[in-house]
Amino acid sequence: MTAPLLAIENLTRDYALRGAGGAPRSLRAVDDVSLTVEAGSIFAVVGESGCGKSTLARIVMALDRPTAGTVRLGGDDLFALKPRALARRRRDFQMVFQDPYGSLNPRHSVGRIVAEPLHLLDDAPRGGAREALVARALEDVGLPASAAGSYPHEFSGGQRQRIAIARALITNPKLVVADEAVSALDLSIQAQILRLILSLRDRHGLTVLFITHNIGVVDEIADRVGVMQAGRLVEAGPVREVLDHPQQEYTRRLLAAEPTLAVLGRRRKRA
Repeated sequence: MTAPLLAIENLTRDYALRGAGGAPRSLRAVDDVSLTVEAGSIFAVVGESGCGKSTLARIVMALDRPTAGTVRLGGDDLFALKPRALARRRRDFQMVFQDPYGSLNPRHSVGRIVAEPLHLLDDAPRGGAREALVARALEDVGLPASAAGSYPHEFSGGQRQRIAIARALITNPKLVVADEAVSALDLSIQAQILRLILSLRDRHGLTVLFITHNIGVVDEIADRVGVMQAGRLVEAGPVREVLDHPQQEYTRRLLAAEPTLAVLGRRRKRA
C-alpha cells in the first residue's frame, strides 16, 4: 500500500501559562492526536473554537513545535529536519489563512503577493518566467492575469481569498492547509471557494487539510473528517460514515447545532 502523504502521530502541544498568583501551569491545546491524509484527498478537521484545530494546523505547517509526537510529510519527519532542509521542504506545503485581507500585504501588488513563495525554489524564476507563473496561478483560481498589477483593496473578500489560494499554489505544493479559509465569507462566496478547492483537487491532485468549525462545509468538501474536542480527536473516518452514523455525542451535538448546507447546489448521495 502507498504511504499517506501526511501522517500525524501522537501529537501533543502544551503551553506554559501563569495561574492565579503567578503559579506556573500548563494548557494542553493538542492531546495525543493521530491521523493520516492520503494524497489527492481532502481531510477536514472540525470542532468548536478553542478545540485545538488551529494549533494542529500551525504544527503541521511547522509554524509551531509539538511537545511530543511527529508530523511526517511524504515520509519525512518535519521536526527532525535541520533548519535549512526544512526551509527547502516548505515548497511542498503551503497555507491559506482565515482572513482574506489580513493575510495579504496591502502595500504589495497582487503579482508580488502571489510570487512570495517562489523564493523557496532552488531555481526561482525571474523576469518574464516569474510573471508567467503568476499569471498562470491567477488564472487557475479564476482571476485574470491582469490582476497582478492591482492591490488587495481593489478586490472583494472572495477574490482576495482566490489570491491567497493562488499564492499557496504557485510552488506546486503537495499539501495545502486551509485554516478556516471560508468562515469570513458569506454563504454564496463560500460556495464559490469550496467549488474552487474541489476543482483544484480534481485538476491537480491537490491534497488539503481543511480546518473548520462548520460541519455543513465538511459535508460538502471532505473525503474524510476528524472531530476535535478539547484537544483530542474524538472521532474520525469517511465523511459519510461519520456524519450519517456519528458514534460520539459531541459529533451528534455539532450536527444538531449546524444543519448541512446545500452550498454547492447539489447534495451528496447518502450511503
